[in-house]
This record gives sequence, structure tokens and C-alpha cells, in this order.
Amino acid sequence: MSTDYNAMSDGDFRAMIRDFVESEYPDIPRFPLERLHWDEVKPWYMALSRRGFLCPTWPVEHGGMGLSAGKHLIMIEELERFGAARVHDIGPVMLGPLLLKYGTEEQKTHYLPRILSGQDIWAQGYSEPGAGSDLAAVRCEAVRDGDEWVINGQKTWTTLGMDANWIFILARTDKTVKKQAGISFLLVPMDAPGVTTRNIENLAGEAEFCEVFFDDVRVPLDHIVGGVNEGWTAAKALLGHERVFIGAPRLSASALARLAHLAKRNGIWNDPVFRDRYVALECDTRDLGDLFQTYMDRLKDGQEIGADVAMLKIFQSELYQRISELIMEIAGPEAGLSHPPEGDRRLHAAATYLSARPITIFGGSTEIMRNVLSKAVLGLPN
Repeated sequence: MSTDYNAMSDGDFRAMIRDFVESEYPDIPRFPLERLHWDEVKPWYMALSRRGFLCPTWPVEHGGMGLSAGKHLIMIEELERFGAARVHDIGPVMLGPLLLKYGTEEQKTHYLPRILSGQDIWAQGYSEPGAGSDLAAVRCEAVRDGDEWVINGQKTWTTLGMDANWIFILARTDKTVKKQAGISFLLVPMDAPGVTTRNIENLAGEAEFCEVFFDDVRVPLDHIVGGVNEGWTAAKALLGHERVFIGAPRLSASALARLAHLAKRNGIWNDPVFRDRYVALECDTRDLGDLFQTYMDRLKDGQEIGADVAMLKIFQSELYQRISELIMEIAGPEAGLSHPPEGDRRLHAAATYLSARPITIFGGSTEIMRNVLSKAVLGLPN
């Protein structure tokens, strides 16, 4: 019989999660500022899976915890407090909820258990050269040939794609209709003939992203989610989910904790000017948590995530950058170090700063998000 975690008191639930993390976290880095690769983070992924904690928001009947927004936030807080590494979560956070809403029963039965077991690690194939924030401009195409789709094109900025054994992509399946109407959502095995990857190093010298190339890649017709030429509906739903989770206070809360740790170590924690700035950032982080819960409640109630979710994404990404900038300011001469002072990752100002730079681009650039708000929410003219 499954546990009703939402019936637990917040204190008991927090204590349970804290005990689990402290007792089951494997011998891998804590507070990593770079994304760990699959061979490094797999033990933690599997520990979460064995306990049933891998997919907090999935329904219980599909192997999830069925958490409310409040309980999910507590879980995030405890993982961040401990400095637990982020697992490969494209499957649990993005594809899983999409299949639950748009997938066939056969797709749910096949793919969801394989995400839970770690058999399938997924990558997201949305962005292309010239089609990043404007996903309707995708040029990667899939042409039907008998009982298969033949895929040709390129995806870029694919997070940890080199670790994945599956990728979901947006591909153009009809060039005769308006650009949003001719897109389909396809599932592609990374070991299919014609799929190749090329790593992209970030500013810190880490290979967190890659390009993925498709040259006459063939997949069965049933590797499509939501129907032919109906991928834009699924894509928008997934972008809404993605922007909710990108907007989670996880990054800002973690950066704020590193800021406090550095300030105490550098002897300025009680400086009134610093405390003024710190408290302002702390208040913003708490406001972000409240806004995040609003959207989590919408997801829980089965409501559509509207264009206004762009506010959450903008708020989180710009707050994270502001915190990272204050970290650099108080780090002094150590701000430019390429390694953590004293071997303490929480003191590595440059790594925090560099990790915060691209956050205003992921999931739709801030400029595009502001345009979305002006048109779709405020009704302003172009």
C-alpha cells in the first residue's frame, strides 16, 4: 500500500526526506555547480528510484509520489539544503508528464516504467540553429516512408544529450500549412543509425551540452506523441511545464545559501550594508517560492499553464543572476579563481557566476519572454 505523503504533517514529511537524503546519498559530490554526467549521478538516481522518490509530481498509480505543491517545495528545500546533485531529470520532469497527458496507453505502459528504472535516459531536442526561443521555426523534418518516419536535421544546446539513450524532438511533418500546424513530436533512440552527437563546452570548460545530427534516421510510425502535425500543442504544454520547473526557487535558494556561507567566512555577515542587500534577495527568493507554488497548484489541478508563466521564468533567472553577482562582489580577489577556495565548492564564486549566465536563455530568452507577456497577457500591439 502506497504512503499518502500529502496526509503527513509538513514537519514529519520534511524529517522523512532529510533522513533519506542524509542516509542514502551516495559517494558523489555535494553542491556541484556543474551538471554531473550519468556515470557519476546514476547511484543517486537509482537511490531515488528504489525509494519511490524519483518522480515527486507523477500520480501514485504511475509510480510517482503524487505530491502537492507544498510538499514538493519541502522536498526541493531539503535536497538543496543537503547539496544533493541534480539527476538526469528530462524523463521524470518533462517527458513523463507529457506522456501522461498526450501519450497512448501503450506509450505510457512502455516508457514510464523505463524512466523510473533508469533504463531510459532522455534528452530534449527542441532548439536548432536559428530556432531557439522561436520553436515554430524548426527545420528538422520527418518524412513518412511506408511504416516509418525518416528524420533529417539538427538539434543544438541539447543538455546532457551525450548521456541519453533516447531523445524527443520537434520535427516538421508538413510544409504546406502554417509553421505551427506542421510540427510533430517524435521519440527517437539515440543509437538509431544516422544519429550522431558533438559536444559543446560551456564557459567553465564543461561539456554539458551537445549538438545532435539526424541523417536519414528511421523510426516507426508509432514513435509519435499526440498525433501527426499536433506536436505544437504538446510542445507548448511541455514548455509551460519546463518554465514552471526552471522557475522553481531551487537555484536561487541554493545560491542564497552559498552567499550566506561566503559572507560568514569572509567576516561581513553582520555588516549592515551587506545585510540590507542580503535580506532584499532573501525576500525576493521567498516571493519566488510563493509564485512557484501558484503554478504548481495549477498543475496539480489539471489547469493549463498560460503565457503568464513567463513571469516566473523571468523572476527566477534574473534573481539567480543578481545573487551570483553579489557573490562575486564579496568574494574579492578570490572571485577569479578557477577552483574552489579551501576545496569548498560553496565558496567557488566564479563557478556560481558562470552557471547563472545562460539561465536567462534556457527555456526561452528573457527578451522573448517579455514579448510573450506584452502580447499574450497585456494585449499590447507588436
